[in-house]
Amino acid sequence: MDDHAVAAELAREAGELLLEIRDQGGAVGDRRSDELLLKRLAELRPDDAVLSEESTDDPIRLSRSRVWIVDPLDGTREYGQPPRADWAVHVALAVDGRAEIGAVALPVPGLVLETGAPPVLPPAHDGPPRIVVSRSRPPACVHYLTAALGADTIPMGSAGAKAMAVVRGEADIYAHSGGQYEWDSCAPVAVAAAAGLHTSRLDGSPLIYNQPDPYLPDLLICRPELAEEVLEALRDFGI
Repeated sequence: MDDHAVAAELAREAGELLLEIRDQGGAVGDRRSDELLLKRLAELRPDDAVLSEESTDDPIRLSRSRVWIVDPLDGTREYGQPPRADWAVHVALAVDGRAEIGAVALPVPGLVLETGAPPVLPPAHDGPPRIVVSRSRPPACVHYLTAALGADTIPMGSAGAKAMAVVRGEADIYAHSGGQYEWDSCAPVAVAAAAGLHTSRLDGSPLIYNQPDPYLPDLLICRPELAEEVLEALRDFGI
């Protein structure tokens, strides 16, 4: 299997496992999915490094060009509230700091969106821009963007679910500030970029992965025709 196929297959396998054990709760889901992904990556890509949300960080990754960055269960809270579907599995490969390859599994609808067969971006939405927002902790920049762009908001759970809503044409903008790490965005960014979406930090600078500190607090994924307007609004906000 090539790297794209590895990412898609492992995201699918982890998603299927999580569905099977969902009644055991999020803590078990995090651990079991992490175990599966680490085992399979060791089998399929033994020479690559891995950065996982659920495992101790091995600094050897900093000396490697190829690093798999995984979130075994993105949206643990949502996963623990069946039948919610807004949770995901992220499997990505960063090459020299770039999110080159990735797959995001949305297990409840049975979807795996991946860079090997990039999703086709649907036509532009006819109406106000739609911004996906956290159900519980929408960042201040989203409140500002909503007002500045005259946008509608769509509450949603995990980062992967939000990003894939833009990829699938269910939303137009996903902007986040504060509280994210590399595993929250690497796979969604790879898939979104492969689909032709704009991906960057909120100030428009590139997203760089496999850093000594994996904290990567802000993110913008949006339709390309909206990128300039969104970035200008964020600059006006003080980003």
